[in-house]
Amino acid sequence: MRKKIIAANWKMNMTVGETDAFLENFLLEVNDDLGVDVVIVPPFTSLAKAGERLANSSAVKLGAQNMAFQKNGAFTGEISAAMLRDLYVRYVVLGHSERRTLFGETDEIVNKKVKAAHEASLKPILCVGETLAERDANRVEEVLETQLRGSLAGLSSKELLETVIAYEPVWAIGTGRVATPEQAQAAHAFIRKTLAAIADQAVADKVRIQYGGSVKPDNAKTLLGQPDIDGALVGGASLDPRAFAEIVKAGVVTE
Repeated sequence: MRKKIIAANWKMNMTVGETDAFLENFLLEVNDDLGVDVVIVPPFTSLAKAGERLANSSAVKLGAQNMAFQKNGAFTGEISAAMLRDLYVRYVVLGHSERRTLFGETDEIVNKKVKAAHEASLKPILCVGETLAERDANRVEEVLETQLRGSLAGLSSKELLETVIAYEPVWAIGTGRVATPEQAQAAHAFIRKTLAAIADQAVADKVRIQYGGSVKPDNAKTLLGQPDIDGALVGGASLDPRAFAEIVKAGVVTE
């Protein structure tokens, strides 16, 4: 049985003070005996404060929204894996569609970041997903396979098992539109099939695949109830501690 993993991607939201207040309230809503993994992914400026708040939690871990693949050096504005580890970060979101489209990150760049994360014992949450134009052109599987093979190239089976895949259809991120449970399940099943081709079925059966794209308390239970959906990468709804707690609890119910 794959353990559900629910992550809150706050993007460019939440000051240090807001982070402190959120976690104070959120940790009152959940407890460590959840049966699911929870990851809070604040902006870089709030990582230290979030780490302080989560220091005594065994179920809620800290994640970062991005990182450089270089170890150090003259890369103004970048953050290294070692810097994240220094703040007790466990997970790092890589290849998000906003990074790919707004900042020009290619599968090759994402692959370097995924490898660098593993070298530093960070667990990548690798994002893949198609645009609306690609879905309408019946290219969903082509796009997903290209992103997966490119972003995961050269990883060992052990590294694949320590990687979380997040399927995020670009057309559903922040739009209020959500893939139907059937659409989401079909994409997740294809991702698992592709992972089996990249490694083997035993590995594919153990890799956790999240759904992301306008996940909310009222649709979380249905989405998380699909056989190949192992969690959620939550955007807007994760900015409200009570709403995010409800999504986490939806994962507990379906476990």
